[in-house]
Amino acid sequence: MSPVTPMDTDKLKLGARVRMGFEVLRMYVRVRWLMRNPDASNAVGKLRAAPAGNESAGFEEGMELFVAWRVAHATIGVLNRLPSDARCLFRSLTLLGMLQRRGIAQTLVIAVRPEPFAAHAWIEVGGQAMLPDADPGYERLMEL
Repeated sequence: MSPVTPMDTDKLKLGARVRMGFEVLRMYVRVRWLMRNPDASNAVGKLRAAPAGNESAGFEEGMELFVAWRVAHATIGVLNRLPSDARCLFRSLTLLGMLQRRGIAQTLVIAVRPEPFAAHAWIEVGGQAMLPDADPGYERLMEL
């Protein structure tokens, strides 16, 4: 199944929304499978090793960020409805895989906050956070 790539501001038709939802679910299951061993860098490597889909031939200038935002919005919408653990790392890895299928370059950012200790992960495309960013108290620990 080729990825649904929203290229304009119109709402996706029902069939495209259903296909996008199933793509998110399939990628989420893959991420959960890859993360059965808690090694995020290994999961990132395997997700990025997957070949891009048919619709990744290239985007017009400025469209890559728009498409990434639309895919992130769909990913959050689907994962918010699941009765499972969809914390920031799983959301980020799911979005990473979705963007990889579309040939969109992305960065996984893992950050920590020392007081009180907490960790957060998000995806950036072109330096902009695609998933809800953390408050400014988080310091970047690594980028994958």
